[in-house]
Amino acid sequence: MLGGLKKAFERFAKTIAEKELTKKDLENACWTLTLELISSDVAPKVAEEIVEHIKRKLIGIRVKRFTSVKKILRDALKEYLENLLKTPALDLVELALERKKENQRRIKEGKAWIPLRLLFLGPNGHGKTTTIAKLAWMFKKRGFSVVLACSDTFRAGAIEQLETHAKRLKVAFIKRPYGSDPASVAYDAVAHASSKRKDVVLIDTAGRLGGNIDLMEEMRKIARVIKPDLKILVVDALGGNELAEQARLFNEQVGIDGSVLTKVDADPKGGAIITVLYATRKPIFYIGTGQKYDDLEPFNPEKYLSWIFG
Repeated sequence: MLGGLKKAFERFAKTIAEKELTKKDLENACWTLTLELISSDVAPKVAEEIVEHIKRKLIGIRVKRFTSVKKILRDALKEYLENLLKTPALDLVELALERKKENQRRIKEGKAWIPLRLLFLGPNGHGKTTTIAKLAWMFKKRGFSVVLACSDTFRAGAIEQLETHAKRLKVAFIKRPYGSDPASVAYDAVAHASSKRKDVVLIDTAGRLGGNIDLMEEMRKIARVIKPDLKILVVDALGGNELAEQARLFNEQVGIDGSVLTKVDADPKGGAIITVLYATRKPIFYIGTGQKYDDLEPFNPEKYLSWIFG
């Protein structure tokens, strides 16, 4: 887990230990570190920014022990990541609880029930549907009623895949035939949840490529129709350096509020988290750590740093 980044920073620390750290001394070591970060799936631009940030911290410092070098590197990277995480990740369970309390007040006042609406975006094959099922399980375990909706009316098998999860989880499922308007499915799901006083609506969408103008407009239409509380990007940690461009396009063309990074347990490099944070400037809500419904955990920056530095 995260072996690439961990080894890159350890090698860099060894290289500069016990030296008077001038800019000239650091050039070769920093260039090597930049290449190693890129090979660990950190986007090239962010790798360069990280190294420049570390370089500014190290120039002129006399480092007496390897462990102190590690601390300086850890503090420098932590500072950089904290700049990416200026907006703290929302607690989706707490958000659902607040909405439920609000709805209970609305009902007493004779107003309509408004479910928490979460719209999921991302390329095909990156784990959107499985992530939605995991979140449905998470909400259900905490006592919330859930509606799943398949607004992917394009990909063969998409409806059946999500419906299978809905049956296993014993939650409501809204669908329409393939070829139907995806926005109408999302609308039906929200209307159903409102009439039945369901707490949370999780809406799956078709995988989109940034260059497909029609499909991206379709996604924007879904968002206009249901006005989601959150638009959540789901991307695969094994996506390599393409992650930066994919995340940037989704954020620019549709707009996202945060991300879920899947397959983190299978990521031997560890740079995908930094890349997604950099490309979107939005928080990572959860990371996927396996295929079971419980294999989803809140993203914790401190834990991520401890994985890198031990």
